[in-house]
Amino acid sequence: MLYMFAPKSSWPELLGQNASSAKATIEKENPLVMVVPLPARCPRPEWVCCDRVYASVDENGKVIEVPTVG
Repeated sequence: MLYMFAPKSSWPELLGQNASSAKATIEKENPLVMVVPLPARCPRPEWVCCDRVYASVDENGKVIEVPTVG
């Protein structure tokens, strides 16, 4: 699939949102990525993955850091 625009890579507007709705929004706005929820304070993998968005989620299921590609 060829894109004529740069897909979105950061979602600051999703801070505080429910993790499952944030995941749906991210994957709709950038179909080239897969969202991986991570528990709060869980370290991200050391390698950078341009097809992943790691979303830090608190114990209430809310996004606590700006989800970004990589």
